Amino acid sequence: MATSTAHVPMRAITKGPRHHWFGYYDKWQINPSGRYVLGMAVDFEHRSPRADDVIEIGMVDLRDGDRWIRLGVSRAWSWQQGCMLQWLPGSASTVVWNDRVDDRFVCHVVDVAGEATGGAASGGKAGTRRTLPAPIYALSPDGRTAVSPDFRRLNDTRPGYGYAGLPDPRRDLDAPTDTGITIMDMATGAHRLLIPFSRVAAMPCARHDVAGKHWFNHLLFNPDGSRFIFLNRWRNAQTGEGWRTRMFTAAADGSDIRLVDDYGGVSHFIWRDPRHILSWAYARPEGDGFFLYDIDSGGAELVDKEAMPVDGHCTYLPETSASPRWILNDCYPGKDRLQRIYIYHVPSRRRLPVADLHAPPGYDGEWRCDTHPRTSRDGATVVVDSAHGGNGRQLYLLDISALLES
Repeated sequence: MATSTAHVPMRAITKGPRHHWFGYYDKWQINPSGRYVLGMAVDFEHRSPRADDVIEIGMVDLRDGDRWIRLGVSRAWSWQQGCMLQWLPGSASTVVWNDRVDDRFVCHVVDVAGEATGGAASGGKAGTRRTLPAPIYALSPDGRTAVSPDFRRLNDTRPGYGYAGLPDPRRDLDAPTDTGITIMDMATGAHRLLIPFSRVAAMPCARHDVAGKHWFNHLLFNPDGSRFIFLNRWRNAQTGEGWRTRMFTAAADGSDIRLVDDYGGVSHFIWRDPRHILSWAYARPEGDGFFLYDIDSGGAELVDKEAMPVDGHCTYLPETSASPRWILNDCYPGKDRLQRIYIYHVPSRRRLPVADLHAPPGYDGEWRCDTHPRTSRDGATVVVDSAHGGNGRQLYLLDISALLES
């Protein structure tokens, strides 16, 4: 068995017997001051969530012995993306996450300022809480707007990303007209259908037949909030082939839908700036790799194939300049079962290792434990999910500040 190795200072900030994790890589897990780290806790692993499974929502106080602070619960979650738990952009103390209440998915908006000092139970002032009538997926950079796919359909088409508890009433329809991507005002809760499945399914694809059952996944606003990415995936049950993927961007109001990639294979991505997207793509004529897409010109440039040869969960470290210098990335376990976390210096084309963490047997498929590296606001700290410690999935804190100065 390959041994886990940390190339920078690393420590576990959660512990058993419960299992802790955060989920996806493109959301703020660490608050602006760098003190609190959001997470989720559950009593089991290695099976799909059921409708009656409840997870606990909390945060770790890094300045108080990694104390776990309970914030609430959720009945709307998945192993890969959790419940969309994150700090509300533009706020220093507001946290949001999805939940299921009765027959609908909702979003809780919680000011945790009082919770951090113990809440009402300890004499502190409990934070304000309100519930919005629809779930969220991606938030605009100002925190005012959310877009979301249909999580009922997503659970049916892509287990591990949707939520159990509410069946898809349109599961027999390939491209419904009355569901798809919704948009919600985070202040009022007003929400409406923005882009229906039927609209995108009707867009021809030059390279593939779009017949089949369609769904949307992986939405993300660009840094200035003017546009968002969404992936259109579909599978034709008649042919028995795997799904195809097209990457689109749309204006924040759902207009001006632009095709970015229609070769059929797009995976993880991140915005570099308002007009450029870094994304892993396969089936392109240049081969598999990370590509930098220009959404205005339509161009796609292959990024360093030697240093970044395999798919991973990529983000740019925060920078004050317009062009970020560092990419934070990881990979799936190979034959040695190691998940390699690294940073890549764009100007010098240098790859620097952060940690190589062993993925124990059994962490595969829907309930695998991807590291999903997530950065602090200053880029000096990274938090990952990992099961390498032998006590289930837990949260680990890594200090990469010295690497950034090398």
